[in-house]
Amino acid sequence: MTSTEPWTIQKLLNWVTDYFKSKDVDAPRLSAELLLSHVLGLKRIELYTQFGRIVGEEQLTKLHELVKRASQHEPVAYLTGIKEFYSLEFEITRDCLIPRPETELLVERAIEFLRTRNGEQLVCDLCTGCGCIAVTIARNFAGCRVVATDISDAALEIAERNVTKHGLGNRIKLLKGDLFEPIIPGLPVLRSVSEAGGPAKFDLIVSNPPYVSEPEFEKLPKNVKDFEPKLALTAGQEGLDIIKKIVAEAGQFLKSAGALMLEIGNEQGPAVKALLEKSGLFDRIVVEKDYQDLDRLAVAIAKS
Repeated sequence: MTSTEPWTIQKLLNWVTDYFKSKDVDAPRLSAELLLSHVLGLKRIELYTQFGRIVGEEQLTKLHELVKRASQHEPVAYLTGIKEFYSLEFEITRDCLIPRPETELLVERAIEFLRTRNGEQLVCDLCTGCGCIAVTIARNFAGCRVVATDISDAALEIAERNVTKHGLGNRIKLLKGDLFEPIIPGLPVLRSVSEAGGPAKFDLIVSNPPYVSEPEFEKLPKNVKDFEPKLALTAGQEGLDIIKKIVAEAGQFLKSAGALMLEIGNEQGPAVKALLEKSGLFDRIVVEKDYQDLDRLAVAIAKS
């Protein structure tokens, strides 16, 4: 990144984009915009309204380091510490998965389901990670409270910051533990919706659980395999270990006519549908494809 001419925003965007293309970085133009926006403290649109602005040496040095790391396939979201999801901004670190557009389908279906129901709705978000699903549902459906669990202390710290950032501390409760395990210890915040002497019952249970098989993990792109937390990705030889546990335990925590919604792997539709059918808990089971026509979402409605 050397030149006798001053480095303007336009010149930097073009240079970094071309460099990322040569290094096979995903979405090279977008990645260049995100890094430059981060370094300059500007919104992406402001890059284009200030095309001719000359970038100073200190900012060039910072950008150079980030570009170098991105060219080695370190995810841009981890470099900037920010990822947009469902038009909301979330803090991200390497302790949690990077939110992906595919997961927005899960959020859309969750919000649609909640809008068909009356009264305050109680939602459970398992494997919450950075909290993007819990926060997005709560922001888009005011008539709900959310209990979100995760096994990772570090991920829950990020989720807590995102809950606070979006002003939802009074409607989202974060609990540490494996799937449903911490729900009973959390009963004081749920007492009004718990059955006498039993665990809380939810109108909706959602999860983007680990679902990558061990063989699949070895073939993942470098920017995923080398940087994102394996604990949040893999689930045994078939990628179904966590989904099996969720389905096995869901009946204790789901209201009659409530919904279970799971993000799944792109070839797991038949296996997950079979698991849901075998449980005997559900009247309706649908496997929905994403915008690339791949299995992505399993929706099951509990018997009334």
